[in-house]
Amino acid sequence: MHDATRTRYQLASVSKQFTAAAVLLLIRDGRLLLDDVVGRWIDGCPDDWRDITLHHLLTHTSGLGHWDDYPMIDLARWVEPDDLLTTFHRVPLRYPPGGGWSYSSPGYVLLARVVERAADTPYRVFLADRLCGPLGLTRTFAGAGAGRPDLASGHDAEGRPLPTWELDVVGMGAGDVWSTAEEVLTWTDALQDGRLLGEPYRTLMLTERARTGRGPGESGYGYGVFVGEHDGRRWWHHSGDNAGFRAFTANIPDLGRRVVVLSNTEATGAGTVTPLLTDSRQRG
Repeated sequence: MHDATRTRYQLASVSKQFTAAAVLLLIRDGRLLLDDVVGRWIDGCPDDWRDITLHHLLTHTSGLGHWDDYPMIDLARWVEPDDLLTTFHRVPLRYPPGGGWSYSSPGYVLLARVVERAADTPYRVFLADRLCGPLGLTRTFAGAGAGRPDLASGHDAEGRPLPTWELDVVGMGAGDVWSTAEEVLTWTDALQDGRLLGEPYRTLMLTERARTGRGPGESGYGYGVFVGEHDGRRWWHHSGDNAGFRAFTANIPDLGRRVVVLSNTEATGAGTVTPLLTDSRQRG
């Protein structure tokens, strides 16, 4: 195992919090609107995408599928960005935009593309300059980690090394952020206390924007976070699952309790997280 105070782990789908925050910063700046249709920012969208808005992508209500719906995509292999979009275009929507809820990492890849177009800068640079820099997250970055120090290597449940997923194109915006447990805790606190996003954007992100149809713990989805109740108290949270990595973050505001679990083994499961949520002491 690694020293979590220095070692950087893949955040997997916890990265979606960064994507959502980036979109909201550009909305605050007047560069984007929640009801912008995706075709305004991404060329060549098929006809059944014409009503997909940024709100739909942020809340997983666009009708786009998850990775299992795109078996032709190799999550570990780099592809040309335009080729990836063409693949997304070829698969019909699961339902009309706004007509249901289904978790979609490809939707967040599209959001990262929109951020690049609206900001006229590479997505990873935008995150570094507008999110990580102002919060002092010096060990947090997005994209492939080649050449960077202190990176954890992913392992399967039996401890065998696993190759990482491709994070510069395929995983961009959906699972591409690396960080440490300490910096994820700083990030969690910055979202909760409004240091990064003032109102109304903080509330837009951290409260229910769509019903998921799931149990009380994740009954709703905000922007980049699940929301619901844990032991009768409101919380927001997200988990992540990349090849060789597991991640989980949660905040129970009424208790001042924050939980961050970053792991470089697929053996990590709910049994690791549950005791941290039920412990009466504040955890970080």
